[in-house]
Amino acid sequence: MAAHGELFDWDFIGRLQSRKVKAIVPYVRLIHSVASDSVLRELARHRADVHPGLEILIEVNVAGEPGKDGVAPEELDAFIERAPVPVTGLMTMPPYARDPEKSRRWFAALRALADERGLARLSMGTSQDYRVAVAEGATIVRIGTRLYD
Repeated sequence: MAAHGELFDWDFIGRLQSRKVKAIVPYVRLIHSVASDSVLRELARHRADVHPGLEILIEVNVAGEPGKDGVAPEELDAFIERAPVPVTGLMTMPPYARDPEKSRRWFAALRALADERGLARLSMGTSQDYRVAVAEGATIVRIGTRLYD
């Protein structure tokens, strides 16, 4: 149900920068990609402005790719504990592979991390590999180019 008399519930999808937190928290119900302590600090700082019921998904770098956003799996519990708003799920972007089956192990790893923590939402899969992601438990997929094919 939309809040504040709006027709839509809005989600924020993409890499959230700490300097943008204040601008979006009054309007979104779900942030899909929290992956830095600076964003957690800004969420805490602007707690009074947060949309009622705001939830976040933690981005996890399940493949351990250098230079890629996301919390390392071994740092996940501590990161969740620092979150000033409810964490209801996890999100990942596995390494690009032409064969969607090559993403299966990363999706399964994220599902295992979520299951171990009792988190219900799994944002994983894109136009290229969403079928494998859904088979591995995705509750949210990010379809883009498939809409235009």
